[in-house]
Amino acid sequence: MITDWRRVSAASSVLAAALGVCGLAVAQDDKAQDDKNQSAKSEKAEKNKNEKPYGLIFGTAFGPDDRPVYGVRVTIHPAGKKRPTWDLVSDHHGEFAQRVPPGPGDYEVNGEVEIAPVENGKPQMAKKKRWKGEAKVHIDDQERRDFSLHLTE
Repeated sequence: MITDWRRVSAASSVLAAALGVCGLAVAQDDKAQDDKNQSAKSEKAEKNKNEKPYGLIFGTAFGPDDRPVYGVRVTIHPAGKKRPTWDLVSDHHGEFAQRVPPGPGDYEVNGEVEIAPVENGKPQMAKKKRWKGEAKVHIDDQERRDFSLHLTE
């Protein structure tokens, strides 16, 4: 019986030592993870300090049939100015976005696209249609302004 007791005692001390080493490794791993999280947060905060504030004009171009239109040439300029400050093209969802300076400001958004109808799988270039549209957008401060740009014939 003494022999069995020694085996149990030795096994329990080996088990306790193994659990202690695992606990130490887990604690060190948690500390390393916390250090990584802190460095990532400080990098993100530093990146945000370097980024200038802005407003966002986000729009969707729709055709006369109220479907989104791809490839619309969009120009944005402050109200009162004639020349476009930003030139954009709508994506496959008809969407476009542009960062603008923060603060109160009015912007004019113009869109234009040429559409060639398709007959028998071939575009009919002689029957091109030109769709145009315009909208006015007001930005108060650092905000996102969503709107729809409806194009007509």
